Amino acid sequence: MENKEALNTLNEIKDLMERSSRFKAVSGWSIVIIGILASLASAVIYYFFNEMILNTPLKLKIALGVAVCLFVVSSLTVLLMSRRKALKNGVGFKWDATISRLVLNFTLPMLAGGIFCVALVMHGYYGLTSSVMLLFYGMALLCSQKYTYSSLRFLAYAELILGLIDCFVVDYALLIWFVGFGILHIVYGIVFIVRHKEEK
Repeated sequence: MENKEALNTLNEIKDLMERSSRFKAVSGWSIVIIGILASLASAVIYYFFNEMILNTPLKLKIALGVAVCLFVVSSLTVLLMSRRKALKNGVGFKWDATISRLVLNFTLPMLAGGIFCVALVMHGYYGLTSSVMLLFYGMALLCSQKYTYSSLRFLAYAELILGLIDCFVVDYALLIWFVGFGILHIVYGIVFIVRHKEEK
């Protein structure tokens, strides 16, 4: 009996430590919105690539600009909707060590990937730009998932696989980018909402 009580106590302590070391206010709806925004961004890039008579370097610069804007808007969306979810659940929302670790582990790979993409465009290596975005984004998700929902690793694996595929089929780069940043986010977001019974 005493062993069972001790085991229950240890499990409670483990659960408490896990909750305190993981950021659990991520909103599934924000993930869906990111997917929708990425789909719209893909449409904008497609327009500039196929309808506008522009040289390739200018097209790539526009695509990078759209990607940067998407990242900023997506980050703000996640932040605001996570804050809303935390306040709605009565857990509060404050910048603590857990959020700091989450942001750091996500931002560093993204920053490295962003700089690498700029370097590729500057040196004229246009074909691998979208694959680099997918690969570094996948690594960013993988690095940060241990500080939030562990299921995020599945999205990370999918982004990494798409990024590797994109390295070899550059003619379909925009389509793969659309699937990676658009469709996958929408699908994962919906699964997340259903699994965690998240309300609007």
